[in-house]
Amino acid sequence: MELSDIQTFAAVARTGGITRAAEELNTVQSNVTQRIKALEAEIGTALFERHSRGMTLTGAGKRLLPYAQRMAALSREAVLAARDDGEPKGPLSIGSMETTAAVRLPPLLADFHRRFPAVRLSLRTSPTADLVTGVLEGMLDGAFVAGPVAHADLTVTSAFREELVLVSARRWASLAELRAGTPESGPTALAFRTGCTYRQRLEQIFVEFGWPSAARFELGTLDGMIGCVAADMGVTLLPRAVVERSAMNGSVTMHALSPSHARVETLFIQRRAGHQTSALHGFLSCLTRDDDIIAA
Repeated sequence: MELSDIQTFAAVARTGGITRAAEELNTVQSNVTQRIKALEAEIGTALFERHSRGMTLTGAGKRLLPYAQRMAALSREAVLAARDDGEPKGPLSIGSMETTAAVRLPPLLADFHRRFPAVRLSLRTSPTADLVTGVLEGMLDGAFVAGPVAHADLTVTSAFREELVLVSARRWASLAELRAGTPESGPTALAFRTGCTYRQRLEQIFVEFGWPSAARFELGTLDGMIGCVAADMGVTLLPRAVVERSAMNGSVTMHALSPSHARVETLFIQRRAGHQTSALHGFLSCLTRDDDIIAA
Protein backbone atom coordinates (compact mmCIF):
# COMPACT_ATOMS: atom_id res chain seq x y z
CA MET A 1 0.00 0.00 0.00
CA GLU A 2 1.66 3.21 -1.21
CA LEU A 3 1.78 6.06 1.31
CA SER A 4 1.06 8.58 -1.47
CA ASP A 5 -2.16 6.69 -2.27
CA ILE A 6 -3.16 6.81 1.40
CA GLN A 7 -2.44 10.54 1.61
CA THR A 8 -4.47 11.15 -1.55
CA PHE A 9 -7.37 9.08 -0.18
CA ALA A 10 -7.36 11.09 3.05
CA ALA A 11 -7.36 14.38 1.09
CA VAL A 12 -10.34 13.33 -1.04
CA ALA A 13 -12.23 12.20 2.06
CA ARG A 14 -11.49 15.50 3.78
CA THR A 15 -12.40 17.76 0.85
CA GLY A 16 -15.22 15.71 -0.61
CA GLY A 17 -14.04 15.78 -4.23
CA ILE A 18 -11.24 15.17 -6.73
CA THR A 19 -10.87 18.84 -7.76
CA ARG A 20 -10.54 20.21 -4.22
CA ALA A 21 -8.18 17.40 -3.23
CA ALA A 22 -5.97 18.10 -6.27
CA GLU A 23 -5.79 21.78 -5.28
CA GLU A 24 -4.86 20.90 -1.70
CA LEU A 25 -2.19 18.42 -2.84
CA ASN A 26 -0.91 20.78 -5.54
CA THR A 27 -1.31 18.17 -8.29
CA VAL A 28 -3.56 17.48 -11.30
CA GLN A 29 -7.00 15.85 -11.04
CA SER A 30 -5.97 12.88 -13.19
CA ASN A 31 -3.22 11.99 -10.70
CA VAL A 32 -5.70 12.02 -7.82
CA THR A 33 -8.15 9.85 -9.77
CA GLN A 34 -5.41 7.39 -10.70
CA ARG A 35 -4.22 7.00 -7.11
CA ILE A 36 -7.75 6.45 -5.78
CA LYS A 37 -8.40 3.79 -8.42
CA ALA A 38 -5.08 2.10 -7.61
CA LEU A 39 -5.92 1.99 -3.90
CA GLU A 40 -9.42 0.65 -4.56
CA ALA A 41 -7.95 -2.05 -6.84
CA GLU A 42 -5.41 -3.06 -4.21
CA ILE A 43 -8.00 -3.26 -1.43
CA GLY A 44 -10.55 -4.88 -3.72
CA THR A 45 -13.54 -2.66 -2.99
CA ALA A 46 -14.88 0.82 -3.69
CA LEU A 47 -13.90 3.47 -1.16
CA PHE A 48 -16.07 6.30 -2.51
CA GLU A 49 -19.54 6.74 -3.91
CA ARG A 50 -19.48 9.14 -6.85
CA HIS A 51 -22.40 11.54 -7.36
CA SER A 52 -23.11 14.97 -8.86
CA ARG A 53 -22.24 16.83 -5.65
CA GLY A 54 -18.88 15.15 -5.17
CA MET A 55 -17.73 11.99 -3.44
CA THR A 56 -18.74 10.37 -0.15
CA LEU A 57 -17.13 7.48 1.66
CA THR A 58 -18.49 3.96 1.37
CA GLY A 59 -18.58 1.71 4.41
CA ALA A 60 -15.12 0.41 3.52
CA GLY A 61 -13.85 3.97 3.08
CA LYS A 62 -15.16 4.98 6.51
CA ARG A 63 -13.37 2.02 8.09
CA LEU A 64 -10.13 2.83 6.28
CA LEU A 65 -10.16 6.59 6.99
CA PRO A 66 -8.92 6.62 10.63
CA TYR A 67 -6.00 4.37 9.68
CA ALA A 68 -5.19 6.57 6.68
CA GLN A 69 -5.27 9.69 8.85
CA ARG A 70 -2.91 8.15 11.39
CA MET A 71 -0.54 6.92 8.67
CA ALA A 72 -0.44 10.35 6.99
CA ALA A 73 0.11 12.10 10.32
CA LEU A 74 2.83 9.62 11.33
CA SER A 75 4.61 10.11 7.99
CA ARG A 76 4.65 13.90 8.42
CA GLU A 77 5.78 13.54 12.02
CA ALA A 78 8.57 11.14 11.06
CA VAL A 79 10.01 13.59 8.53
CA LEU A 80 9.90 16.45 11.04
CA ALA A 81 11.50 14.30 13.75
CA ALA A 82 14.33 13.23 11.43
CA ARG A 83 15.06 16.85 10.51
CA ASP A 84 14.80 18.12 14.10
CA ASP A 85 18.24 18.78 15.59
CA GLY A 86 16.96 20.78 18.56
CA GLU A 87 17.08 24.20 16.88
CA PRO A 88 13.57 25.63 16.23
CA LYS A 89 13.18 25.88 12.47
CA GLY A 90 11.10 24.59 9.59
CA PRO A 91 7.29 24.49 9.29
CA LEU A 92 4.87 24.96 12.18
CA SER A 93 1.11 24.87 11.57
CA ILE A 94 -1.08 26.46 14.25
CA GLY A 95 -4.88 26.70 14.27
CA SER A 96 -7.04 29.25 16.05
CA MET A 97 -10.56 30.51 16.45
CA GLU A 98 -11.17 33.71 14.49
CA THR A 99 -11.71 35.77 17.66
CA THR A 100 -8.53 34.57 19.35
CA ALA A 101 -6.47 35.17 16.22
CA ALA A 102 -7.78 38.72 15.96
CA VAL A 103 -7.16 39.86 19.52
CA ARG A 104 -4.89 37.56 21.51
CA LEU A 105 -2.39 36.17 19.03
CA PRO A 106 -0.71 39.16 17.29
CA PRO A 107 1.69 39.99 20.19
CA LEU A 108 2.34 36.29 20.82
CA LEU A 109 3.14 35.60 17.16
CA ALA A 110 5.34 38.69 16.93
CA ASP A 111 7.33 37.57 19.99
CA PHE A 112 7.67 34.07 18.56
CA HIS A 113 8.91 35.38 15.20
CA ARG A 114 11.50 37.61 16.88
CA ARG A 115 12.85 34.72 18.95
CA PHE A 116 12.69 31.99 16.29
CA PRO A 117 12.91 33.60 12.82
CA ALA A 118 13.88 30.29 11.17
CA VAL A 119 10.43 28.79 11.86
CA ARG A 120 7.93 29.07 8.98
CA LEU A 121 4.70 29.52 10.90
CA SER A 122 1.28 29.24 9.24
CA LEU A 123 -1.99 30.13 10.98
CA ARG A 124 -5.37 28.64 10.06
CA THR A 125 -8.63 29.97 11.51
CA SER A 126 -11.61 27.62 11.93
CA PRO A 127 -14.34 26.74 14.45
CA THR A 128 -13.30 24.69 17.48
CA ALA A 129 -14.67 21.38 16.15
CA ASP A 130 -12.62 21.64 12.94
CA LEU A 131 -9.48 22.63 14.87
CA VAL A 132 -9.75 19.63 17.19
CA THR A 133 -10.07 17.36 14.16
CA GLY A 134 -7.09 19.04 12.50
CA VAL A 135 -4.87 18.43 15.52
CA LEU A 136 -6.01 14.82 15.94
CA GLU A 137 -5.38 14.10 12.25
CA GLY A 138 -1.92 15.68 12.37
CA MET A 139 -2.80 18.50 9.95
CA LEU A 140 -2.11 21.03 12.72
CA ASP A 141 0.71 20.98 15.25
CA GLY A 142 -1.52 22.68 17.79
CA ALA A 143 -4.57 24.93 18.05
CA PHE A 144 -6.34 27.49 20.23
CA VAL A 145 -9.88 26.28 20.94
CA ALA A 146 -12.74 27.09 23.29
CA GLY A 147 -12.93 24.87 26.35
CA PRO A 148 -13.72 22.55 27.82
CA VAL A 149 -11.99 19.86 25.74
CA ALA A 150 -11.53 16.32 27.05
CA HIS A 151 -9.88 13.82 24.72
CA ALA A 152 -7.48 11.01 25.62
CA ASP A 153 -5.24 11.79 22.63
CA LEU A 154 -4.85 15.50 23.37
CA THR A 155 -2.71 17.51 25.77
CA VAL A 156 -4.43 20.69 26.95
CA THR A 157 -2.78 23.92 28.13
CA SER A 158 -4.81 26.82 29.55
CA ALA A 159 -4.18 29.95 27.50
CA PHE A 160 -6.70 32.79 27.93
CA ARG A 161 -9.84 33.47 29.94
CA GLU A 162 -12.55 35.44 28.18
CA GLU A 163 -15.82 37.11 29.16
CA LEU A 164 -18.53 36.52 26.56
CA VAL A 165 -21.12 39.26 25.98
CA LEU A 166 -24.28 39.44 23.93
CA VAL A 167 -23.73 42.11 21.28
CA SER A 168 -26.58 44.13 19.77
CA ALA A 169 -27.08 47.33 17.81
CA ARG A 170 -26.51 50.56 19.73
CA ARG A 171 -30.22 51.37 20.03
CA TRP A 172 -30.78 48.47 22.43
CA ALA A 173 -29.49 49.87 25.73
CA SER A 174 -30.37 46.82 27.83
CA LEU A 175 -31.36 43.19 27.51
CA ALA A 176 -34.80 44.09 28.81
CA GLU A 177 -35.29 46.58 25.95
CA LEU A 178 -33.99 44.05 23.43
CA ARG A 179 -36.39 41.37 24.64
CA ALA A 180 -39.31 43.78 24.70
CA GLY A 181 -38.56 45.37 21.33
CA THR A 182 -38.08 42.28 19.18
CA PRO A 183 -40.63 39.77 17.85
CA GLU A 184 -41.78 36.93 20.06
CA SER A 185 -39.39 34.61 18.19
CA GLY A 186 -36.51 36.89 19.16
CA PRO A 187 -33.83 38.69 17.12
CA THR A 188 -31.84 36.98 14.38
CA ALA A 189 -28.85 35.05 15.74
CA LEU A 190 -25.66 35.96 13.89
CA ALA A 191 -23.05 33.21 14.22
CA PHE A 192 -20.05 31.54 12.69
CA ARG A 193 -20.60 28.19 10.98
CA THR A 194 -21.49 24.94 12.73
CA GLY A 195 -18.73 23.69 15.01
CA CYS A 196 -18.18 27.07 16.66
CA THR A 197 -18.44 26.86 20.46
CA TYR A 198 -19.69 30.45 20.71
CA ARG A 199 -22.51 29.57 18.32
CA GLN A 200 -23.53 26.67 20.55
CA ARG A 201 -23.56 28.93 23.58
CA LEU A 202 -25.60 31.59 21.74
CA GLU A 203 -28.18 28.97 20.82
CA GLN A 204 -28.37 27.87 24.46
CA ILE A 205 -28.95 31.48 25.54
CA PHE A 206 -31.70 31.89 22.95
CA VAL A 207 -33.45 28.78 24.29
CA GLU A 208 -33.29 30.14 27.87
CA PHE A 209 -34.61 33.51 26.68
CA GLY A 210 -37.57 31.76 25.04
CA TRP A 211 -36.31 32.24 21.46
CA PRO A 212 -35.71 28.65 20.23
CA SER A 213 -37.28 29.40 16.84
CA ALA A 214 -35.29 32.58 16.12
CA ALA A 215 -33.77 32.90 12.66
CA ARG A 216 -30.08 32.06 12.20
CA PHE A 217 -27.69 33.85 9.87
CA GLU A 218 -24.21 32.45 9.27
CA LEU A 219 -21.22 34.73 8.70
CA GLY A 220 -17.60 33.93 7.95
CA THR A 221 -15.62 36.91 9.25
CA LEU A 222 -15.38 38.78 12.52
CA ASP A 223 -15.60 42.24 10.91
CA GLY A 224 -18.66 41.14 8.94
CA MET A 225 -20.26 39.83 12.11
CA ILE A 226 -19.83 43.07 14.11
CA GLY A 227 -20.81 45.16 11.08
CA CYS A 228 -24.10 43.28 10.68
CA VAL A 229 -24.80 43.67 14.40
CA ALA A 230 -24.16 47.43 14.15
CA ALA A 231 -26.63 47.58 11.26
CA ASP A 232 -29.25 45.97 13.57
CA MET A 233 -29.47 42.80 11.51
CA GLY A 234 -29.34 40.66 14.65
CA VAL A 235 -27.29 39.85 17.75
CA THR A 236 -24.23 37.73 18.38
CA LEU A 237 -22.06 36.35 21.18
CA LEU A 238 -18.40 37.38 21.31
CA PRO A 239 -15.58 37.91 23.83
CA ARG A 240 -15.73 41.38 25.36
CA ALA A 241 -12.07 42.02 24.45
CA VAL A 242 -12.84 41.40 20.77
CA VAL A 243 -15.67 43.93 20.69
CA GLU A 244 -13.75 46.54 22.71
CA ARG A 245 -10.87 46.46 20.23
CA SER A 246 -13.11 46.60 17.18
CA ALA A 247 -13.24 49.80 15.12
CA MET A 248 -17.06 49.52 15.32
CA ASN A 249 -17.14 49.37 19.10
CA GLY A 250 -19.05 52.64 19.32
CA SER A 251 -21.82 51.31 17.05
CA VAL A 252 -22.83 48.35 19.21
CA THR A 253 -23.94 47.62 22.76
CA MET A 254 -22.44 44.87 24.92
CA HIS A 255 -24.81 43.13 27.32
CA ALA A 256 -23.31 41.34 30.35
CA LEU A 257 -24.43 37.76 30.95
CA SER A 258 -24.53 35.45 33.96
CA PRO A 259 -21.20 33.78 34.82
CA SER A 260 -22.44 30.40 33.54
CA HIS A 261 -22.83 31.90 30.05
CA ALA A 262 -20.07 34.51 30.15
CA ARG A 263 -17.03 32.58 31.34
CA VAL A 264 -15.02 30.66 28.76
CA GLU A 265 -11.44 29.46 28.71
CA THR A 266 -9.33 29.35 25.57
CA LEU A 267 -7.12 26.27 25.49
CA PHE A 268 -4.09 25.30 23.45
CA ILE A 269 -4.29 21.67 22.36
CA GLN A 270 -1.71 19.34 20.84
CA ARG A 271 -1.45 15.62 20.21
CA ARG A 272 -0.39 13.68 23.29
CA ALA A 273 1.59 10.98 21.46
CA GLY A 274 4.46 11.46 19.07
CA HIS A 275 7.38 13.79 18.63
CA GLN A 276 7.11 17.42 19.78
CA THR A 277 9.21 19.40 17.34
CA SER A 278 11.64 22.07 18.48
CA ALA A 279 9.50 24.60 16.61
CA LEU A 280 6.42 23.67 18.66
CA HIS A 281 8.51 23.61 21.85
CA GLY A 282 9.66 27.16 21.06
CA PHE A 283 6.09 28.26 20.45
CA LEU A 284 5.00 26.83 23.80
CA SER A 285 7.84 28.67 25.52
CA CYS A 286 6.46 31.96 24.14
CA LEU A 287 2.95 30.99 25.14
CA THR A 288 3.81 30.32 28.76
CA ARG A 289 5.80 33.55 29.20
CA ASP A 290 3.10 35.78 27.64
CA ASP A 291 1.76 38.17 30.30
CA ASP A 292 -1.77 37.87 28.84
CA ILE A 293 -1.88 34.15 29.45
CA ILE A 294 -4.63 33.25 31.93
CA ALA A 295 -4.55 36.74 33.42
CA ALA A 296 -6.46 38.03 30.41
